[in-house]
Amino acid sequence: MNTTKRVFSGDVEMRLDHYLVEQLPDYSRTQIQKMIKREYVTVNDLVEKPSYKLQEGDTIIAQPLELEPPMDAITPEAIPLDILFEDGDIIILNKSAGLVVHPGTGNYTGTLVHGLKYHCRDLSSVNDSLRPGIVHRLDQDTSGVMVVAKTNKAHRNIAEQFQDRKVAKTYVGITWGVWNDKEGCIDVPLKRSRKNPTTYCVNDSGRRAVTQFKVLHEYRYMSVVEFYPKTGRTHQLRVHAAHVNHPIVHDEKYNGGLNRTKGFLPEVQRDIKLLLKKMGRHALHAQHLSFNHPESGEIVNFTAELPNDMQIMIEHLETHYG
Repeated sequence: MNTTKRVFSGDVEMRLDHYLVEQLPDYSRTQIQKMIKREYVTVNDLVEKPSYKLQEGDTIIAQPLELEPPMDAITPEAIPLDILFEDGDIIILNKSAGLVVHPGTGNYTGTLVHGLKYHCRDLSSVNDSLRPGIVHRLDQDTSGVMVVAKTNKAHRNIAEQFQDRKVAKTYVGITWGVWNDKEGCIDVPLKRSRKNPTTYCVNDSGRRAVTQFKVLHEYRYMSVVEFYPKTGRTHQLRVHAAHVNHPIVHDEKYNGGLNRTKGFLPEVQRDIKLLLKKMGRHALHAQHLSFNHPESGEIVNFTAELPNDMQIMIEHLETHYG
């Protein structure tokens, strides 16, 4: 349940994070910081920094934070990893769909981090002990290329490149419908949903999010699209695709499920339902990643080919709906 607080004169000019530490005794100072940085906290419906100075009459809404597992919960596990490249500074891997990146509520074992700890003892420690080496992440059901840092120097260097938008990323998604614009840019701000804090939505008071796109192939009911995110907001591509009424296929969270087949012929509905069942996850893949190597400074490029499930779906679309 959300917590709502109204700021009175006695708390004016107090830092937002200090105020919440006093008001929410069940949370530690570190957890409060995470709530603010992850946009679980709004002030007058706006996301503010922890250092924001409170004003009289401010309305603060804090959504419950998913408490993380104990710090000693990371035990190395022999999880198969598709390593594309590795040296003394970085690991490049092709994350499989369904693999959670790091531990969190409900996912205390079997994550990518558990597999990395088994594969390699030397991972960066810039993050907390639940996320060693993790510079960025992919959603659980998104497959594709990721970079992991083995040293703190590499971690900080690559994180800075992400922050400065110097990392080039290409995703391939199968979306519903035929796009009117075959290429273009979606530039609308995103914000965590107040109704469901596990989702994001388009909101003018949110953070700017920019996605360029290009349609690669069109079929009767779906399209294959390349996405080039210029910012790195959570669920950005999925929300942007849904915003222009072309959600990612099988993305139940963002209106991309079987409800999209309403009005289709019964035999088409049955066929697509079976196709989505075989797919088993939303059809989004991180195909390409390019950045400057943290040690040499040279531009490096890594590609993870489309996984079998997406290839099978595209072949089916070409055969039956091309």
